Amino acid sequence: MSVDRGSAIPGNCGFFVERKQRFCKMIVGSGNLYCGEHAHVVYYERNVNAGSGDEDTLEDQVALGHRSKAELDLHLEKLKEAVKALGEKLEDSVLSHPVLAEELNNPNNGDSALKHLKQQASILGNMEEIGLLGSNRCFVEFGAGKGKLSHWIHEAVKEHKDHHFLLVERSSTRFKVDGKHQQVDGTFERLQVDIQHLDLSKVPLLRNKRVSLVGVGKHLCGAATDLALRCLFERVDPSFSLGTEPPCKRARHQEKPISARPPPLSPPPPSHEPPPPSRLDVCGVVIALCCHHRCEWRHYVGKQLFKDNGLGASEFAAFQRMSSWATCDGCPDDQTRDLAHDGQQESADDDIFDGVLSAEERGRVGRLCKLLINQGRVHYLQSKGFITKLMYYASTQITLENVLLTAVPSQS
Repeated sequence: MSVDRGSAIPGNCGFFVERKQRFCKMIVGSGNLYCGEHAHVVYYERNVNAGSGDEDTLEDQVALGHRSKAELDLHLEKLKEAVKALGEKLEDSVLSHPVLAEELNNPNNGDSALKHLKQQASILGNMEEIGLLGSNRCFVEFGAGKGKLSHWIHEAVKEHKDHHFLLVERSSTRFKVDGKHQQVDGTFERLQVDIQHLDLSKVPLLRNKRVSLVGVGKHLCGAATDLALRCLFERVDPSFSLGTEPPCKRARHQEKPISARPPPLSPPPPSHEPPPPSRLDVCGVVIALCCHHRCEWRHYVGKQLFKDNGLGASEFAAFQRMSSWATCDGCPDDQTRDLAHDGQQESADDDIFDGVLSAEERGRVGRLCKLLINQGRVHYLQSKGFITKLMYYASTQITLENVLLTAVPSQS
């Protein structure tokens, strides 16, 4: 039974806690509607970028090691036919940017730090090449981590006017670079939320200021790339309504099952904030791709390309798993890190197929799987009216995950 909600006490948080049937009692800062705990609720909408769960899916994922050789041969034939039909070849675009010159030549940087700096420099160089490092921009870094990519982008554009940064990261992160940008012109804001649940149109900055967005990411892991693209390009609901309450940061004893809780939240107290934009003005995307073995069919944006080639969820599941083979034909141990963020490499399957495919053959198959999955993303962005390219932005000695996806609007 719900109580009369009324309105929040002046100076207190305006978030109504559904399970407690009262407003949050935290005191807010001057000019703020919500406390720090609930500030992100305005842009949290559960599964807003998850994709449809109604399409064909596989209830049971079959490990590659449990598939017959005939089944494997069939998948390999389908893979080669699909890639051959695309006829795409990636070009090298290993660039740099002068803003990182000093750090690149700093003898105090070790090998690992230098590899990351070279990748960041090449990403910035490619952004410069397609005209994305300019004024009147809001750079949205997905999977921001410590925020170092945003830091270098800021250094590259700080002489330009009206630039803002939104750093999206679901985890709490230590040693962030945010502190270096507290007094800068424009916004340098961190959004602690999973990309899957982020409605960018409801972020206060983007509601109050109409700016062009540039989506960026360095080694955005697996399905996170697809979630980020959906976040930028999928339908934006022009009405302001909150989704379900985000998970609590601390574990609490549940007085009753989650299913028994009242699911939806009511809108917050009336405010003078402008409504969210009907669509986002995206002027560019630059994402270093990573961890294709962690992609998911539900989230994947390239389904149409798969369907156009007679492929579906079953083939995607096989290609997604085989993409981890891209490292089978030999690589330094420190370069496999990006492929195994959670230790889910298919080493057992590698052993099983030792007598069927050589390490070199598995490596080639893995790269073809990555290429096909990436081409699905290219096809998706092209359908949104963007000129899209895949390129090698770093050498394999720097990182095995060396493919960069770029997109800018086509001139109509």
